[in-house]
Amino acid sequence: MSDLFLRACRNEPTERRPVWLMRQAGRYLPEYRAVREKVDFLTLCRTPELAAEVTLQPVRRLGVDAAIVFADILLPLDAMGAGLRFAAGDGPVFERPVRSLADIDALVEPDVERDLGYVMAAIGEARRALALRGEESVPLIGFGGTPWTLAAYLVEGGASKNHGHLLSWSWEVPRGVARRLGRLAEVSAR
Repeated sequence: MSDLFLRACRNEPTERRPVWLMRQAGRYLPEYRAVREKVDFLTLCRTPELAAEVTLQPVRRLGVDAAIVFADILLPLDAMGAGLRFAAGDGPVFERPVRSLADIDALVEPDVERDLGYVMAAIGEARRALALRGEESVPLIGFGGTPWTLAAYLVEGGASKNHGHLLSWSWEVPRGVARRLGRLAEVSAR
């Protein structure tokens, strides 16, 4: 493996476009499905060894130019006490949607190391596994949700096609939206 991905990120000339796959692409790999037969989605995210394994599956099978750490953009919301679960066929659902200023204030201030440390541990596991395979040059990248994207899930209580609660609240209580976006940005940055 080479630094092709990193050179492309720096807008340097490359011999070809780099290839990498968001974790969703891995859902179709037989290796991923075998892991998922044993554990639910949140357990997979919260178990560093398993998350690292799933992170590396596309690298091993396809020889992609970068690995992307297996996680979910909604994990910080769960750490804030919103009650994240994944419902079969419906995707992410929040037991406690945030639709008022009181709801915002009820969200806990997570201790990122304690409540989300498994993400950093998965990154460490993936780096070690890449080094053991002699693939230290494979970049390991991550991703996160924008505060607006996180807010959309949190206010709607899950996925939404029309975002009625969020748009209504944005119009009627703009300071509530601003406060919510600020809290989400702070947690994501940490």
